[in-house]
Amino acid sequence: QVQLVESGGGLVQPGGSLRLSCKVSANILSLNTMGWYRQAPGNQREWVASITNGGPIRHAESVKGRFTISSDFHKNMVYLQMNDLKPEDTGIYICRTNSVRLGVSYGQGTQVTVSS
Repeated sequence: QVQLVESGGGLVQPGGSLRLSCKVSANILSLNTMGWYRQAPGNQREWVASITNGGPIRHAESVKGRFTISSDFHKNMVYLQMNDLKPEDTGIYICRTNSVRLGVSYGQGTQVTVSS
C-alpha cells in the first residue's frame, strides 16, 4: 500500500485560504489517480477533486472555481489550494490514491474548520 500524510489544515475565517499538502510514499507517476475527499461530522465521505495521470483534472461542483488540485512529481506531493472558504467546507480532508498494482490508499486526514 501507499502511505499518505496530509498537512496544512487549520482554523480559518470565511473567505480565507488554506493549502493542503499530501506526501505520497510512492512515485506518483506510477499511480492512476490522486485525489482529495472530505468528511463532515454526520456526513458521508465526499469527493472533492482528483488528478488522473495522463487524464483529466476534476473538481466537484461545490468547490469549482475556489479549490485547485495539483501535484509535484519531483517531490511526490499532491496539493489542494482552497480559496474563498465557506463554513460548509468544514471537515476532515483526506488524501486518496489509486493504483492497479498497489490498490486504493487513504491518509489519516487533516482537519479544516471554517468559522468566524
